[in-house]
Amino acid sequence: MANITETKFGTLVSPNKIASGSASSIKKNGAFYNFSIRISNDDIREYSFTNLGRAEYMRRIMIGHLEEKIKKEIKKPK
Repeated sequence: MANITETKFGTLVSPNKIASGSASSIKKNGAFYNFSIRISNDDIREYSFTNLGRAEYMRRIMIGHLEEKIKKEIKKPK
């Protein structure tokens, strides 16, 4: 429960679940492993790797970065 944050509007959210929901699953397309991540409504980034292990690792990293971005955006102003 420690990772649930309250927004400026009083809503309780889990940045980890929001970030995880913004990333697609990894799919094999030819010789590449692809996934995409939605940063905002207009910004969808697609990543492609030749190795499944690298794709899984980078997906975890990108979800972590997005989670930190969400945490910064929803903090209450002091």
